[in-house]
Amino acid sequence: MRLLLAVVGGLLLVWLMLLGALWLAGRRGDPVTLRETVRLLPDVVRLLRRLSADRTLGPGIRVRLLLLLGYLLIPIDLVPDFIPVIGYADDAVVVALALRSVARAAGPDALARHWPGGATGLATLHRLCGLPPPEGHSPSGSQSGS
Repeated sequence: MRLLLAVVGGLLLVWLMLLGALWLAGRRGDPVTLRETVRLLPDVVRLLRRLSADRTLGPGIRVRLLLLLGYLLIPIDLVPDFIPVIGYADDAVVVALALRSVARAAGPDALARHWPGGATGLATLHRLCGLPPPEGHSPSGSQSGS
C-alpha cells in the first residue's frame, strides 16, 4: 500500500509541475485547452511506454526507464514518503530528471513520432526538457504567416 501511495504521490507532483508549465505556456500566448491539460500526464506515461518499446532507439533509453522504475519500486527513498509533501518531492524530482534525460537521448524526432497528445502538450514537454520548440510551433504560439 505504501508503494502505491509513493508512486501515486510522485506522479501527482509531476503532473502538478506539468500543469504549471502549461499555465506558463498559456500566459505566453500558447493556446492551452482543458483537454490538453488533463491529458498531459497520461500522454507522458504513454510516450515513455512507446519510447521504451521502440527498438530503433538506443538501449540507454530503456536502461534509464528501468532505473527509474526500479527507483520508484524500491521502498527506500532519499526522503521518507511519510514526511508530508517533501516525502514525495524526491520521487517527483527523480521522475522529472529521468524524463528530461530520456527525452534528450531520444531526440525531438522520436518524441514527435511517439507523442500521443496535442501540439501544445508536445511543445510544453520540449520546453521542460530544454529542447527547441517542435517544428511548426513557434515559442509565441503563433504559427507562421501574415
